[in-house]
Amino acid sequence: MSFKTKFFRIANPITKNFSFEKFFGSLPFDNLILVYHLVSDEDVKHVKHLFPYRSVRQFEKDLDFLSKHFEFVNWEDYLNQKKTSKPKLLLTFDDGYSEFYNIISPILLRKGIFAINFINPKFIDNKELMWRNKASLLVSEINENNNYKNKISNFSGLGDNLETNISSILKINYENRNQLNEIADFLNIDFNDYLKTNPVYLTTEQLIKLKKDGFGIASHGWDHPLYNQLSLEQQIDNTQKSLDYMMDNQFLNDSFAFPFTDHLLTEQFFDLIFKQNSDLKFTFGAAGLKLDSYSKNIQRIPIETKNYSAEEILKNEIIYYQVLKMLGKNTIKRS
Repeated sequence: MSFKTKFFRIANPITKNFSFEKFFGSLPFDNLILVYHLVSDEDVKHVKHLFPYRSVRQFEKDLDFLSKHFEFVNWEDYLNQKKTSKPKLLLTFDDGYSEFYNIISPILLRKGIFAINFINPKFIDNKELMWRNKASLLVSEINENNNYKNKISNFSGLGDNLETNISSILKINYENRNQLNEIADFLNIDFNDYLKTNPVYLTTEQLIKLKKDGFGIASHGWDHPLYNQLSLEQQIDNTQKSLDYMMDNQFLNDSFAFPFTDHLLTEQFFDLIFKQNSDLKFTFGAAGLKLDSYSKNIQRIPIETKNYSAEEILKNEIIYYQVLKMLGKNTIKRS
């Protein structure tokens, strides 16, 4: 458990007893960027073991709270630093899940709120299931099927303890992602069949419609790698391939959001990717309220943290930032 997670667990029972106005004056920036993944009232097998997603009711409650205290802006207004009477807020989503088209965009259009969806081009049109989604789906299927529970113990490298086996599956990393295919084959689980009956990602047609409706479509890496497990050359290639897709399809090629985290990314990477892409304005991490020594890399606030509401998360982020500032650790320093 990270220090930040421990801090939130201790702080939240205290901060939830005070109104947001008590914290608002300590907000360190007048521009905030939030990041969600999906919203659903359903049991989403390919996501449920990865992060806690919002229900429709919870999402609308978040938006109503945020609208009271912030002014939602679109990408152009964010770039131009539009003057607003309240702090500006840019809403973003990651991974290009189909729920953005079916559930989220109708809500945002009704409320007049813009958002950018950072997508992985490799998975658009449901050509393949992303490796982390494969892990979650495998765990869901094993938990729901006694035959799978018994059979998985015979897979090479796993044992008789179901909880340990599930943990091992969820820990499989990008480099070893083919192990997920091997486990699926061993259990006779077909990821392609799942995609045919459960469209996980947005389609090209939906992306075009979302663009016409005013939403932004931008890059999240080609196939959702963990960047600090890649070589510098691999980092650049994965990023460039996804930015080229944006250019070829006339989506946004002036922004990029790192999948997972930008932890341990060096100045050399940023220098190279900005040099190669003259239209690129900003890249985005997801470390919460923090400064970054590389000025063009901006940190977003993850909202799907345990079951905290947007209000609770922002209160805790504000307090956490002030603590880090006192310790001189409120800035991510790149080597």
